[in-house]
Parts: sequence; structure tokens; C-alpha cells
Amino acid sequence: MSKLFDCITEELQNFIAAQHLFFVGSAPLSATGHVNLSPKGLDCFRIFSPNRVGYVDLTGSGNETSAHLQENGRITFMFCAFKEPARILRLYGRGTTILSSSPDWNFLYSLFLPIPGTRQIIVADIEKIQTSCGFGVPLYEYQGQRQTLVNWATKKGEEGVREYQQQKNLASIDGLATPLSKLP
Repeated sequence: MSKLFDCITEELQNFIAAQHLFFVGSAPLSATGHVNLSPKGLDCFRIFSPNRVGYVDLTGSGNETSAHLQENGRITFMFCAFKEPARILRLYGRGTTILSSSPDWNFLYSLFLPIPGTRQIIVADIEKIQTSCGFGVPLYEYQGQRQTLVNWATKKGEEGVREYQQQKNLASIDGLATPLSKLP
């Protein structure tokens, strides 16, 4: 049975903390634009308050979420249990991208473990929360986090990662600008 909540309760917070993986969904306003769904791991998600969350966003091949947030702010997070008991949790909200040049950066970044390749922090104000059964989600055994992205960023170094961002992260696949496109 699905249930709706106005805030992240202590029980939901414990469920989120127990998950090793979450998904981020966003979309442009254009009816022909591409919906983005992105898996995240590496202990990069934090709950700041019962209605505010965020995650450290690492440099990757695209920057869809950030472009979509800049255009319309809509964001959804999904957590699902891969062991018993079954459960799916969705957080619906409005998000923004925090860059290292933001006055909020130092405080927010201090709430996370430093991860090489950090590109930005995505912060969202949560408006609605929904749980559902998750009975159709298969059972999986957690083996650990992949270190490939961290190793890639470490090898590239800060300057190499910045150059990569300038080549690959300035626009979405639909041509929407990201906040990184405004940096000098």
C-alpha cells in the first residue's frame, strides 16, 4: 500500500541511510526533451532537515539533472530496498545546483565526505514523500561500491576534471545550459 508523507520521518530517514543506491529523476519542460534517470552511490546523499536533502554530484559524462533544475527545478529521488523488507520511497521536490563558487558551498560540502571529482551539490526542498510496497523489486546482495569514477577523477587531477567538465558538462543532451556554463 502506498502512503504519503509531508516530511521525512525518523523511520524513513533510517530506511534512506540503509540504502547503498538511489536514483535521481528530472526532465526538461519540452515535450520532446529527454527524461533523465540517474543512479547514485558512494555515500553521497544527506538529509539536512525533514524537508531538505542533498547529494554530492560527481563529474560524469552528462549533467542533465543540473540543466533540468536550472530550467524548472523539478526533481525526484527514489530509494528501493534490495533486501527484505520490500519498500520503495520517493521524494518529490524542487532542487537547485550549488557550485563551489556559491556562498553556501563550504558549509554544505563540510557535511559530506570529500570525493574526488565532485562537480556540484544538488540540494532539494522536498514537497511530498511517497512509499510503496516494492514487492516487484528483486533481491540483490550488496558487494560494495565501485571505485572506477573516484580512481578516474584522482588520475585526472583537479585541472583535468575541470577541463573534462568544460568539454562534456556545459549543456544537456537537449541543449539546455547547466550552471557550469556560467563559470569563467
